[in-house]
Amino acid sequence: MSAPVSESVVRSTTVVAVVREGRIALASDGQVTVGSAIMKRGAEKVRKSGSGKALMGFAGGAADALALSERLESKLEQHRGNVRRAAVELARDWRTDRMLRRLEAMLLVGDPETVLVVSGNGDVIEPDDGIAAIGSGGSFALAAARALARHTALGAEEIAREALGIAAEICIYTNDSITLVALP
Repeated sequence: MSAPVSESVVRSTTVVAVVREGRIALASDGQVTVGSAIMKRGAEKVRKSGSGKALMGFAGGAADALALSERLESKLEQHRGNVRRAAVELARDWRTDRMLRRLEAMLLVGDPETVLVVSGNGDVIEPDDGIAAIGSGGSFALAAARALARHTALGAEEIAREALGIAAEICIYTNDSITLVALP
Protein backbone atom coordinates (compact mmCIF):
# COMPACT_ATOMS: atom_id res chain seq x y z
CA MET A 1 0.00 0.00 0.00
CA SER A 2 1.43 3.39 -0.95
CA ALA A 3 1.70 6.29 1.46
CA PRO A 4 -0.58 9.30 0.98
CA VAL A 5 0.99 12.19 -0.92
CA SER A 6 1.39 14.20 2.29
CA GLU A 7 3.63 11.48 3.72
CA SER A 8 5.56 10.81 0.52
CA VAL A 9 8.96 12.24 -0.14
CA VAL A 10 8.85 14.87 -2.86
CA ARG A 11 11.89 14.76 -5.10
CA SER A 12 12.24 17.16 -7.92
CA THR A 13 14.45 19.39 -9.88
CA THR A 14 17.85 19.53 -11.34
CA VAL A 15 19.11 23.03 -12.07
CA VAL A 16 22.54 23.84 -13.50
CA ALA A 17 24.14 27.25 -14.05
CA VAL A 18 27.10 28.05 -16.28
CA VAL A 19 28.94 31.38 -16.51
CA ARG A 20 31.26 31.52 -19.51
CA GLU A 21 32.66 34.24 -21.75
CA GLY A 22 30.38 36.98 -20.44
CA ARG A 23 27.21 34.90 -20.57
CA ILE A 24 25.18 32.99 -18.03
CA ALA A 25 22.80 30.12 -18.70
CA LEU A 26 20.50 28.34 -16.26
CA ALA A 27 18.84 25.11 -17.31
CA SER A 28 16.39 22.94 -15.42
CA ASP A 29 14.48 19.77 -16.01
CA GLY A 30 10.72 19.67 -15.68
CA GLN A 31 10.14 16.60 -13.53
CA VAL A 32 8.36 16.61 -10.18
CA THR A 33 8.31 13.24 -8.44
CA VAL A 34 6.21 12.30 -5.41
CA GLY A 35 7.17 8.95 -3.96
CA SER A 36 7.55 6.63 -6.93
CA ALA A 37 5.26 8.60 -9.26
CA ILE A 38 6.06 11.35 -11.71
CA MET A 39 3.47 14.02 -10.93
CA LYS A 40 4.55 16.57 -13.55
CA ARG A 41 6.84 16.56 -16.59
CA GLY A 42 7.01 20.21 -17.52
CA ALA A 43 7.51 22.31 -14.39
CA GLU A 44 9.42 25.56 -14.99
CA LYS A 45 12.09 26.12 -12.39
CA VAL A 46 14.30 28.80 -13.96
CA ARG A 47 13.47 32.37 -14.98
CA LYS A 48 14.75 35.85 -15.58
CA SER A 49 14.69 38.16 -12.59
CA GLY A 50 15.82 41.60 -11.50
CA SER A 51 14.15 43.35 -14.43
CA GLY A 52 15.85 40.92 -16.80
CA LYS A 53 19.37 41.52 -15.43
CA ALA A 54 19.63 38.32 -13.40
CA LEU A 55 18.57 34.68 -13.57
CA MET A 56 17.27 32.44 -10.83
CA GLY A 57 16.45 28.78 -10.46
CA PHE A 58 15.16 26.78 -7.55
CA ALA A 59 15.05 23.29 -6.12
CA GLY A 60 12.92 22.01 -3.28
CA GLY A 61 9.33 22.55 -2.30
CA ALA A 62 7.60 24.60 -5.00
CA ALA A 63 5.67 26.84 -2.61
CA ASP A 64 8.79 27.44 -0.53
CA ALA A 65 10.89 28.16 -3.60
CA LEU A 66 8.31 30.57 -5.00
CA ALA A 67 8.14 32.44 -1.69
CA LEU A 68 11.93 32.75 -1.69
CA SER A 69 11.96 33.77 -5.35
CA GLU A 70 9.59 36.64 -4.56
CA ARG A 71 11.83 37.75 -1.69
CA LEU A 72 14.90 37.55 -3.91
CA GLU A 73 13.14 39.62 -6.57
CA SER A 74 12.42 42.24 -3.92
CA LYS A 75 16.05 42.22 -2.77
CA LEU A 76 17.25 42.61 -6.37
CA GLU A 77 15.02 45.67 -6.78
CA GLN A 78 16.12 47.08 -3.44
CA HIS A 79 19.81 46.69 -4.34
CA ARG A 80 19.47 47.82 -7.98
CA GLY A 81 20.21 44.44 -9.52
CA ASN A 82 23.33 43.72 -7.42
CA VAL A 83 23.14 39.92 -7.35
CA ARG A 84 25.71 39.40 -4.60
CA ARG A 85 24.15 41.92 -2.25
CA ALA A 86 20.63 40.64 -2.89
CA ALA A 87 21.70 37.02 -2.29
CA VAL A 88 23.50 37.87 0.95
CA GLU A 89 20.52 39.85 2.24
CA LEU A 90 18.13 37.03 1.32
CA ALA A 91 20.34 34.44 3.03
CA ARG A 92 20.51 36.60 6.16
CA ASP A 93 16.72 36.96 6.28
CA TRP A 94 16.22 33.28 5.50
CA ARG A 95 18.51 32.18 8.32
CA THR A 96 17.21 34.59 10.97
CA ASP A 97 13.47 34.85 10.25
CA ARG A 98 11.46 32.22 12.12
CA MET A 99 8.95 31.68 9.29
CA LEU A 100 11.54 31.66 6.50
CA ARG A 101 13.77 29.19 8.36
CA ARG A 102 11.16 26.49 7.81
CA LEU A 103 11.28 26.85 4.04
CA GLU A 104 12.96 23.93 2.31
CA ALA A 105 14.52 24.98 -0.96
CA MET A 106 17.78 26.07 -2.56
CA LEU A 107 18.30 28.83 -5.08
CA LEU A 108 20.76 29.51 -7.86
CA VAL A 109 21.01 33.17 -8.78
CA GLY A 110 23.39 34.84 -11.17
CA ASP A 111 24.24 37.36 -13.84
CA PRO A 112 26.79 37.25 -16.67
CA GLU A 113 29.61 37.73 -14.15
CA THR A 114 28.74 35.34 -11.35
CA VAL A 115 26.54 32.52 -10.10
CA LEU A 116 25.68 31.94 -6.45
CA VAL A 117 24.13 29.05 -4.52
CA VAL A 118 21.87 30.33 -1.73
CA SER A 119 20.59 28.10 1.08
CA GLY A 120 18.52 28.44 4.22
CA ASN A 121 21.58 27.85 6.38
CA GLY A 122 22.80 31.30 5.47
CA ASP A 123 25.15 29.96 2.80
CA VAL A 124 25.95 32.09 -0.24
CA ILE A 125 28.49 30.11 -2.23
CA GLU A 126 30.22 31.32 -5.38
CA PRO A 127 31.88 28.41 -7.20
CA ASP A 128 35.45 28.94 -8.38
CA ASP A 129 34.71 27.92 -11.96
CA GLY A 130 31.37 29.66 -12.58
CA ILE A 131 29.47 26.37 -12.64
CA ALA A 132 26.92 25.31 -10.03
CA ALA A 133 24.04 22.86 -9.74
CA ILE A 134 21.33 22.05 -7.22
CA GLY A 135 18.60 19.48 -6.79
CA SER A 136 18.24 15.74 -7.02
CA GLY A 137 20.42 15.39 -10.10
CA GLY A 138 22.63 18.36 -9.30
CA SER A 139 25.83 16.40 -8.74
CA PHE A 140 25.41 14.61 -12.09
CA ALA A 141 24.77 17.88 -13.94
CA LEU A 142 27.67 19.59 -12.17
CA ALA A 143 30.13 16.83 -13.12
CA ALA A 144 28.97 16.86 -16.74
CA ALA A 145 29.11 20.67 -16.99
CA ARG A 146 32.62 20.82 -15.54
CA ALA A 147 33.87 18.15 -17.96
CA LEU A 148 32.29 19.94 -20.91
CA ALA A 149 33.72 23.31 -19.84
CA ARG A 150 37.21 21.87 -19.45
CA HIS A 151 37.31 19.86 -22.65
CA THR A 152 35.17 21.70 -25.21
CA ALA A 153 34.73 25.17 -26.66
CA LEU A 154 30.95 25.08 -26.15
CA GLY A 155 29.20 28.18 -24.88
CA ALA A 156 27.30 28.56 -21.61
CA GLU A 157 23.93 27.60 -23.11
CA GLU A 158 25.22 24.48 -24.85
CA ILE A 159 27.08 23.31 -21.75
CA ALA A 160 24.04 23.82 -19.50
CA ARG A 161 21.71 22.01 -21.92
CA GLU A 162 24.11 19.08 -22.50
CA ALA A 163 24.90 18.73 -18.78
CA LEU A 164 21.20 18.55 -17.95
CA GLY A 165 20.67 16.00 -20.70
CA ILE A 166 23.43 13.84 -19.24
CA ALA A 167 21.96 14.16 -15.74
CA ALA A 168 18.58 13.05 -17.14
CA GLU A 169 20.23 9.88 -18.45
CA ILE A 170 21.52 9.03 -14.96
CA CYS A 171 19.18 10.48 -12.32
CA ILE A 172 15.70 8.94 -12.02
CA TYR A 173 14.38 12.23 -10.58
CA THR A 174 15.48 14.24 -13.64
CA ASN A 175 13.85 14.28 -17.08
CA ASP A 176 14.81 15.67 -20.47
CA SER A 177 12.09 18.33 -20.60
CA ILE A 178 14.62 21.16 -20.39
CA THR A 179 13.92 24.85 -19.82
CA LEU A 180 16.87 27.17 -20.45
CA VAL A 181 17.24 30.90 -19.82
CA ALA A 182 20.33 32.95 -20.62
CA LEU A 183 21.74 36.45 -20.48
CA PRO A 184 24.50 38.01 -22.53
